[in-house]
Amino acid sequence: MEKRKVAVVGVGHLGQYHAEKYSKLPNVDLVGVVDIDHERALEIANRFGTMPFFDYLNLLENVDAVSIAVPTRSHYKIARDFLKNGIDVLLEKPIATTVEEANNLIEIAENKDLIFQVGHIERYNPAIVAVEGILNNPLFVESHRLSFFTQRSTDVDVVLDLMIHDIDIILNLVKSEIERIDAVGIPVLSQNVDIANARITFANGCTANITASRISEKNMRKIRIFQPDAYISIDFASKKVGIYNKIENSGKNECMPEIVFRNVEINEKDSLEEEVKSFIDCVITRKSPPVSGNDGKRALLVALKVVKQIKQREKDILTNLPQFQDPKSRSQK
Repeated sequence: MEKRKVAVVGVGHLGQYHAEKYSKLPNVDLVGVVDIDHERALEIANRFGTMPFFDYLNLLENVDAVSIAVPTRSHYKIARDFLKNGIDVLLEKPIATTVEEANNLIEIAENKDLIFQVGHIERYNPAIVAVEGILNNPLFVESHRLSFFTQRSTDVDVVLDLMIHDIDIILNLVKSEIERIDAVGIPVLSQNVDIANARITFANGCTANITASRISEKNMRKIRIFQPDAYISIDFASKKVGIYNKIENSGKNECMPEIVFRNVEINEKDSLEEEVKSFIDCVITRKSPPVSGNDGKRALLVALKVVKQIKQREKDILTNLPQFQDPKSRSQK
């Protein structure tokens, strides 16, 4: 079996798990891990029996594919360099910091016929996979993604850190153009927005209400989907799915329908392992990845619109506060 030479760039909290998954795949040769923290690179390299690197440029001639799990601000530059050198890329979400950057990466990958996959890991969550054949014209979607505060990923708003997971899932479920976005959020413990809510109205009539927080007292990753024939509850963390169906004229009460609950059987799998295996399969077969660069750009575009709405709302509120109004205008009221 021919092995693909793979490396991981950025082996912090998430990148170390990429390295772990690659190290166990029979069709992969994990040739190195990269981190600007020399001690960290050495530690992870020793743990998974590979070579440490401190500059990703030293790998450009030595790999077939790469996972990139660095801070968001560095996504574009590093992914661009690997793609320009003809290397397939699995890039952690968000795809970039701007739509222009995303478009550039997508264009390079397409021109060079490369695999360019974005790491929206919840697409591989067994709970989401289990409901793919059950979903039917969602009318309302509500999601909550709450976590304890950590120092990780505070270089971006909670929208690009956490909410973008649910934005990607919902866009993939609803499959409709967006008509309106309303959003609110505030910074609490970092300089960026730490808790946010967005309400998205789709052209097909569906509405999504999305809440994300990284200052919660508990962890929660749940989504609820309401459609004409069912209410579906998905818990990403516990990988559980419950469905409530309405049964007409059940016999117990001919005037009232009965609500019947059932658990959906889940095929227990590791989401990151499935994501990494999917990427390597695409590298080998050259088929399009399930989560493409365009999917990543679509989620980024909506996330940036949410961030823009939050900033605009904050500006409007400050403008209307008495201390920010012109004294003459206040005296005339």
